[in-house]
Amino acid sequence: MPINLIAAPESVTQWTGEALAIAVFATNADQANPEQATANDAKTNHLLRGDLADLDENVLGHTLTELIAEQDFKGEIGSSVSGRVGGNGAIRKVMLVGLGDASKATPEAWRKAAAVAAKWANQTKVKNLGLYFPPFNTDEAVTAQAISEGLYLSLHQDQRFKSKDAKPLTVETITLLSHDASAVSHAIETAAKTCAGVILARELVSAPANVVTPLTLAATAQNIADSCPNFTAKILDRDACEALGMGAFLGVAQASDIPPQFIHLTYRHGNPSRKLAIVGKGLTFDSGGLNLKTGVGSSIELMKTDMGGAAATLGAAQVLAQLQPNDVEVHFIVATCENMVSGRAMRPGDILTASNGITIEVNNTDAEGRLTLADALVYADKLGVDAIVDLATLTGACVVALGEKIAGMWANDDNLAQQISRAADGAGEQFWRMPLEDSYFDQMKSVVADCRNTGSRAGGAITGALFLKQFVDSKTPWAHLDVAGPVWVDKESGYHNAGGTGFAVRTLVNWVLH
Repeated sequence: MPINLIAAPESVTQWTGEALAIAVFATNADQANPEQATANDAKTNHLLRGDLADLDENVLGHTLTELIAEQDFKGEIGSSVSGRVGGNGAIRKVMLVGLGDASKATPEAWRKAAAVAAKWANQTKVKNLGLYFPPFNTDEAVTAQAISEGLYLSLHQDQRFKSKDAKPLTVETITLLSHDASAVSHAIETAAKTCAGVILARELVSAPANVVTPLTLAATAQNIADSCPNFTAKILDRDACEALGMGAFLGVAQASDIPPQFIHLTYRHGNPSRKLAIVGKGLTFDSGGLNLKTGVGSSIELMKTDMGGAAATLGAAQVLAQLQPNDVEVHFIVATCENMVSGRAMRPGDILTASNGITIEVNNTDAEGRLTLADALVYADKLGVDAIVDLATLTGACVVALGEKIAGMWANDDNLAQQISRAADGAGEQFWRMPLEDSYFDQMKSVVADCRNTGSRAGGAITGALFLKQFVDSKTPWAHLDVAGPVWVDKESGYHNAGGTGFAVRTLVNWVLH
């Protein structure tokens, strides 16, 4: 990680570093008992109480009071004010960050507030930042981890493909002012390991297709396995996939000069009580095949991101390699290839046979991800797992339906859907459960094969999920996550800088751990 993030038990009034960022609730009722209020409360709309009032009066020369009054700061979520501190004290710069209504506070609000503070410190060339948050009403470790994630992820810079040196990070040390330094220190360590997996996923998605190929993803998986004794890796080449009857996957791969790779990572520690599978779509480039992506809005230049599901899968594996949880077995599966155009390319109208025997008429070569996932899901289901989650940048239709911040979720099991929702809530990642309307599958019936790979434009995200459903046993709890929107952002947003976001890594980790 680029910064030294530490916890200290000292109070905010004792902090003597270069700059101080203070997060406050809009109502601030939970920071201290009402009888602790000072005369400044009337001037500051109740934002400063107890230690903060003492800090403002005796250390900062009423700088906070002045900032609040001058800029009409109310502590609303996402808002901030900052300024310089007069006098001869150690603290030279100060910022207030709003957390919004205390009764509605979530870990995601704390992440975003931490990101605001970190970016302010870096932009104003602060080296040593103190960060104060109000006393935690929830599990201190959970909240501290959220804060730490916001700091780490907001300060991540991906400059691998820049010819000129970017502005380096000026922030060197951030101190979380805490009442329980031990719990917070452990949370910081967990956050660092978690964010390393998110950053791996970010950088895989952001890298171009001439850098990240199926061979690169296979090598990344092998490196993860080599780093942890609880991991094993199996990489299947084209011949091995053919022997397993993976005609759908290999049909997509056949036009590329780069060979396909079928990745199977297994994490096992202790005596597992749960056996899970995570399956990620791994198209390192999607030209659309003979149904070539063309014209304005085709986004062919961003089709390096079509392995966002695989990136999240490998990012989650990286986190588990570092956290090494007990009592769980997880299989990470990626069928990775390119969808290209050549004399060997699959044609519209071709019929492919998946590894479970289902025949598929290809009526659109640009609906290729579901073909690769079909064989990956059959493979995962044969492992006898308790549940399967697949994730894929599957459809533009899901982006049209839910926008770029929310991923779609389809599940054949309510309990699994609830598990994923809870895991996503903890991660601050948004999913919306969508219907598995079986009657829509009628659109995908074929005259010459068992099914076609697409239906009509209407309900395209739903029919994509229904197609995948054919390759999982009905008794196996299964969920499909369409993450086409949130895996990439064009400009900075919250603690995400422009580029790959690493979306779903933390949701997957939370699901496995809890």
